[in-house]
Amino acid sequence: MATIGIICEYNPYHLGHANQIARIREQFGEDCTIVCLMSGSFVQRGEPAVFDRSLRAKAALLCGANLVLEMPVTASLSSAEGFAQKGVGILSSLCDYLCFGTETADADALVSTAQALLDPRFPSALKDALKTGVSFPAARVQALEVMGTAGNLLNRPNDILAVEYTKAILQQSSTMKIYPIRRPGDYHAQTPDPDNPSASAIRRCILDGADFLSYIPKAAHPCFQNAPVHTLGAGEKAILYRLRTMENEEFEALPYGSEGLWRRLMHACREEGGLEEILTAAKTKRYTRSRLNRMVMCAFLKIDQKSLDAPAPYCRILAFDDRGQRVLNCCKESSMLRPLGWQPDSDYGVLENRCNSLYGLFCRDDIPKANHAKSQRVIHYPTLEKGPQ
Repeated sequence: MATIGIICEYNPYHLGHANQIARIREQFGEDCTIVCLMSGSFVQRGEPAVFDRSLRAKAALLCGANLVLEMPVTASLSSAEGFAQKGVGILSSLCDYLCFGTETADADALVSTAQALLDPRFPSALKDALKTGVSFPAARVQALEVMGTAGNLLNRPNDILAVEYTKAILQQSSTMKIYPIRRPGDYHAQTPDPDNPSASAIRRCILDGADFLSYIPKAAHPCFQNAPVHTLGAGEKAILYRLRTMENEEFEALPYGSEGLWRRLMHACREEGGLEEILTAAKTKRYTRSRLNRMVMCAFLKIDQKSLDAPAPYCRILAFDDRGQRVLNCCKESSMLRPLGWQPDSDYGVLENRCNSLYGLFCRDDIPKANHAKSQRVIHYPTLEKGPQ
């Protein structure tokens, strides 16, 4: 029986995610086990997750996942490369395959591009490309083309992450095999496609108060209907307080602040008004907006470069069914998996508790108690109790 891993955010869980799980079961059989490694309170875009982690984990479990784990926050707020490296590191000991959506779903092309990025000639070619003043993503494409490798897989968001997953598997000599699935639809679409909605479009519906449940599997409707919504805007003043009271040394220690970007952000924070004005003032064509967003969120959460780089000593178990429990039982002795409610005595534990407490400040309506996360417990459903997808 195969075990298939998915690295995800489920922000929120929608019909496209349900389709991925259905495709996995078609390929590997109904008795396969699906393990989801999901971002928790904060996501890779440098924003709070729109719904609480427990609701998103419960939705995944009700819609076909067997085990849902929480990606450590220092992995969730990493670049695409760090996100993939840390995710693969966690799932490699649990899974036989890693499944992900891509625009092309060409496994051979993904491997070729990943191998080119690991070529000893690549760092020099990248350095030369960056000297031309183009953004980092554009420089990577340019460097690959100079080396004689097509860089088209680094132009689209899902392909970029797919390449990073593949590269991480190669670097770590992981035994996991890749299982790419073509992801139809437009990743950046502002209006949800009925069959292949983008999470961005669904979040826009949620924030605008429009209907979004028609793009969510029916089994997950109770999880999200009338659920508290979290937005970056709701926590803007809390972020601004932190940014306006930071010392120079704190800005310098931030992740993603190389080549003087930390100084640009620092000056913008001390001159501009709202968060959007700060980000606009600090932005240059060389750096992506998502990099700046992550940088600001790390500042708010007090995550410096050292903390981001340090390996997380554990990740949380959020939800499981009977089949997922068998995976947990098999790795019980040596696993880094820990349940909700378990209180660690470590630097990462302090960081994790701080992040979970601050997440409530992004709630659009009522602010939950500061210790809300400590009352959450692992969700368990016997396999037969799952509803229709």
